[in-house]
Amino acid sequence: MSFDPATLVYNGAGLIPCIAQQEETGEVLMMAWMNADAVMRTLETGRVTYWSRSRQSFWVKGESSGHVQELVDLRVDCDRDCLLAVVRQTGPACHTNRRSCFYTALRDGVEVELMRPET
Repeated sequence: MSFDPATLVYNGAGLIPCIAQQEETGEVLMMAWMNADAVMRTLETGRVTYWSRSRQSFWVKGESSGHVQELVDLRVDCDRDCLLAVVRQTGPACHTNRRSCFYTALRDGVEVELMRPET
């Protein structure tokens, strides 16, 4: 069955959330948005490409930082309204220089920082 990005369910802005997960560990690294063209670019190049809402342009992960996400597998959830990119992450995934964007836990009503920025 051939894949058509038009079969995905996008929000009103034409975007779909994509969660990036580290292949070897299953660690959740980040969430960002894709449009149909970013989905196709990701599949065609093997480099995870997102849509930057603030810049209104494509954003190839690691293009400027060197913290590349190499696509291993792109998966569609059961409702077709969310993607999971299984990746090989080079360096930190978060723009704060942390391995994951999910570095803050909420525990007993308090925010707890789980990891410091990488040096």
